[in-house]
Amino acid sequence: TDSYPSIRRSDLARTLYVLADADKDNTALDLEKVRGDLEPKVAKLTAQHPGMSYSFVGEGRERKESMDALRIGSIIVLLGIFAMLAIPFKSYTQPLIVMAIIPFSIMGALLGHMIMDIPFSIMSAFGLLAMAGVVVNDSLVMVHYINLKRDEGMPLTQAVSRAGGARFRPILLTSLTTFGGILPTMFEKSTQAQFVVPMGISLAWGVLFATFITLILVPICYLILEDIKSGLNRYWNWQTGRKPQPVAA
Repeated sequence: TDSYPSIRRSDLARTLYVLADADKDNTALDLEKVRGDLEPKVAKLTAQHPGMSYSFVGEGRERKESMDALRIGSIIVLLGIFAMLAIPFKSYTQPLIVMAIIPFSIMGALLGHMIMDIPFSIMSAFGLLAMAGVVVNDSLVMVHYINLKRDEGMPLTQAVSRAGGARFRPILLTSLTTFGGILPTMFEKSTQAQFVVPMGISLAWGVLFATFITLILVPICYLILEDIKSGLNRYWNWQTGRKPQPVAA
């Protein structure tokens, strides 16, 4: 009769391991999709055999642990960006204008994965972290220009409207050169470089998409923020009985 050469146990429970390797040449292989396809089949087996349990380990578990660590890292990165912006701006609200572009750049990164038919992976998420530190540069340039013109005495609406035209070329050229520099990485066909392709897609497409959103989003957010400040100031003056201070428009 056939018998097991050895019996493995985990926490005193008899354990069997089913091993499989991913096809390294198949760049479109999505391990999460494979796992999703296996889940209902394995769950059906456990329902037929009471007392049996299962868990996905190997790369799947390592990916889950990496994603958990990545969530913590993302929070630290965002807080770090906020702190570094708040210090030179001497404001707690203007960094929010600069960082408002980050969610839209994530949309661009996801769109890039769809266009290039590459599944989103853990390396894509690392690319998002790198992208978050890059896309804020364009917003930073615009907000700094608006602040500079307002310090010179220019009215708010005029400073905001002029910022888009004055900063359009440097913002566009910076983003296009970044996108062009990452193109060779995105289209690299060698097996050794495939793991960095998703990272390049996240960074390149996120930066490109954020460029055009920045030119619209930043002026709008700046004006909205100033309107909120003005409204709160008028409300405070009304509550305290103070005479409202004129606000440049």
